[in-house]
Amino acid sequence: MHRVRLEVGKAVVGQDGTVTGLLIALLSRGHVLLEGVPGVAKTLLVRSFSRALGLDTRRVQFTPDLMPGDVTGSLVYDARAGGFEFRAGPVFTHVLLADEINRTPPKTQAALLEAMEERQVSSDGESRPLPDPFLVAATQNPIEHEGTYTLPEAQLDRFLLKLVVELPGRDAEVDVLRRHANGFDPRRLAEAGVEPQVTASEILSAQRAAASVAVDDDLLGYVVDLARATRQSPSVLLGVSPRATTGLLAAAKAWAWLGGYPAITPDHVQTMLVPVWRHRIRLRPEAEIEGVSVDAILTSVLQQTRVPI
Repeated sequence: MHRVRLEVGKAVVGQDGTVTGLLIALLSRGHVLLEGVPGVAKTLLVRSFSRALGLDTRRVQFTPDLMPGDVTGSLVYDARAGGFEFRAGPVFTHVLLADEINRTPPKTQAALLEAMEERQVSSDGESRPLPDPFLVAATQNPIEHEGTYTLPEAQLDRFLLKLVVELPGRDAEVDVLRRHANGFDPRRLAEAGVEPQVTASEILSAQRAAASVAVDDDLLGYVVDLARATRQSPSVLLGVSPRATTGLLAAAKAWAWLGGYPAITPDHVQTMLVPVWRHRIRLRPEAEIEGVSVDAILTSVLQQTRVPI
């Protein structure tokens, strides 16, 4: 996993935290939503990540006219066979890059719900399993940008993490320009030296190892207390669900495993809470008008909830 980080760094500068988030989502068998303004290398980041993992990847550019069948596949009439056959869509891959997912209507966004949750696609009464491992890495522009749709709550809840891809710092941006001045082409990752570092079987083994990290009962109670605090906050209309608590637990396990810990600690829970829960909370209208942010509320929840010793 450390080598994967280094390989991605050959193509993308200054996004170490985002790469770690992608690794945690992969190890937790979850999915990740990357939010940032256009031009901060969200797509390049995912392409480099999947190449460093040695996994098959497909990219779907989400547009207003994209149909659900364009993502999952559809029945196509075969004149030679005299019947319909299923033609698999791009979702049948290890890493699906759903580019600008919030530029397509909710109907098409919902086409991914079964694939993300059940890891299968149902068509014509038949369920077709997706490859394993399977990761959806979706990018989106901030919702205030023109031509964007708000993702449905059910769709957001299927993402384990929401990572905000920030603009690079000055030194990192100078490094980006230096690479381009020296001939770097983001469309040719092989020329940049990004090579596979692990196999699919090793990834599956790592997922099992991360899932086996020990958890004390006190930590389970701590996660539940944090969740209940979000539901009781006066600024929150809709707090996190039990799916959010299981997601936080899985992410904390993956983060602990990456650090070589045999069991999770409160620090692991606290580190993963904001990226796992920030997209699952709905604020009250008056809180939004006052400019209250979800991240600030979650930080307050962490400060006010008793930490197990």
